[in-house]
Amino acid sequence: MELNKKRRTFPLYLQIILGMVLGIIIGIVAVLLDAGKLVNHWLVPWGQMFIRLLQLIAVPLIFVTLVKGITGLKDIRKFSQLGGKMMLLYLCFIAASAAFGIMLAVTVKPGSLVKHEVVEDIQKQYQANIEEKTIAAEQNIEQGPLNFLNDIIPNNIINAASNNANILQVIFFSVFFAMSILLLPAAKTKPVVEWFDALEKIILKMVDFIIKTTPVGVVALMAGLIVDFKGDISMFSALGVYALTVIVGLLIIMYVIYPIVIHFFARNLKTSKFLRALYPVQLFAFTTSSSAATLPVTMKAVREDLEVSEEVAEFVLPIGVTINMDGTACYQAVAIVFIAQVLGIDLSLWQLVVVLFMTILSSIGTPGIPGGTYVILAMVLTSIGIPPEGLALIIGIDRPLDMLRTSVNVTGDATVACMIDKNKG
Repeated sequence: MELNKKRRTFPLYLQIILGMVLGIIIGIVAVLLDAGKLVNHWLVPWGQMFIRLLQLIAVPLIFVTLVKGITGLKDIRKFSQLGGKMMLLYLCFIAASAAFGIMLAVTVKPGSLVKHEVVEDIQKQYQANIEEKTIAAEQNIEQGPLNFLNDIIPNNIINAASNNANILQVIFFSVFFAMSILLLPAAKTKPVVEWFDALEKIILKMVDFIIKTTPVGVVALMAGLIVDFKGDISMFSALGVYALTVIVGLLIIMYVIYPIVIHFFARNLKTSKFLRALYPVQLFAFTTSSSAATLPVTMKAVREDLEVSEEVAEFVLPIGVTINMDGTACYQAVAIVFIAQVLGIDLSLWQLVVVLFMTILSSIGTPGIPGGTYVILAMVLTSIGIPPEGLALIIGIDRPLDMLRTSVNVTGDATVACMIDKNKG
C-alpha cells in the first residue's frame, strides 16, 4: 500500500526528466542500429498525440482564462483609477519582459549552435510549413500595413476557433465578450460569470490530465528528435546555452529590473526591504511552480512586510496571478526564437513583432499552474507557422525554468502592488 502511494506521488518533473533521458537513450540506440524507421513508426506517433492534445485544449483554455481574468476586474468600477494604473503597469511589464526575451535570444542565438547540415535535414521535414509561412508573410506585406487587422478581427468566430493559427481572432473575441459582460449590470451577467467559474475548473482539470501524459510525450518526441538529428551532440550544446539564456534573463528581471523600478517608482520603500520581504515568496513560488498556490504567501508578505494597503493588495495581486506573467513572457519569447533557430526558420523583423504581440497576449492567458505554459506555447508556435513538434527540444529541461519564471511572476505582482500603493494620491 505504501509502495503504491509513493508511486502515485512521484514528482511529475522527475518523470519528465527521466522521460527525456529515456528518449535520448532510445534515439541514440536507434541511430546506432539504423532503426530510425522503427522509432518514427511506433514511438513518434505517441508524441504527436501529446502535441495534438495540447493543441486541442488551447482555444478553450485561452478563451476561458481571458474572460475570467477580465471579468475579475468587476471592482474596476469602484476603483477605476486604481484599475487603470494596474492594467497599464501589468501590460508594460509583460511587453518589456517579452521584448527583453526576444533581444536575448536574437543576440545570443543559442539555436545557431546546431550544425548546419543537421538543420538542413530538419528543414526538409518541415519545408511545407516554412514555405507556407513565407508565402503568408509576403502576401501580408503586399496587401498593405493595415492588413493585419483582418487577422485579428474574425468574420466567423466558429471558423476562427477551429484553427489554432487564428488564435488572435479568438483572443479578440474573448476580450470583446468579457468587456461586454463588464458593461452590463452584475445581476444580469451573474449566471454567465458563474458558468465561466465552473467551466474554468473543468478546463484546468483537462489541462491537468494532459500534463500528466507529458513524460510519455517527452520520451516519444525526444527519441524522434534524436533520430532526426542523427544523434548529433551540437543539439545538446544549443539546449544548454538556451537554458542559460533563459535563466540569466529571468534573474536580470527579478534582481535588477524590479529593484530599479522599486527604487525610482515606489516612494519610501527601500529595495533591500523589498528583496528581503520577497525572498520567502520567491522560494515558495520556485518550489510549487504555481503563482496561484503562492498567492496567500504573496498577499501576506506584501501587506505585512511591505506595508501595502489591504485595498490595493486584495485588488491587484489576485488579478496579477491571471494577467501578469512577466517571467512567462520572457521565457516564451526566448523559447520561440530558439526553436525557430534550431529548425532553420529565419524570423523577419515583422515576424518578431508578431512574436512579441502573441507572447504578450498568450502570457496573459497562461494559467498559473505547473505545465500550463506547454499548452499556450504550442498554440503560439502554430499561430506563427513554427511546427509545434519543436516543443520536444525544450520540454525536458522546462521544469527548473518553470520554477524560476514562477518566482519572477509573483515578484512582478508584488512590484506593481507596491508601485500603486506608494504612489496613491
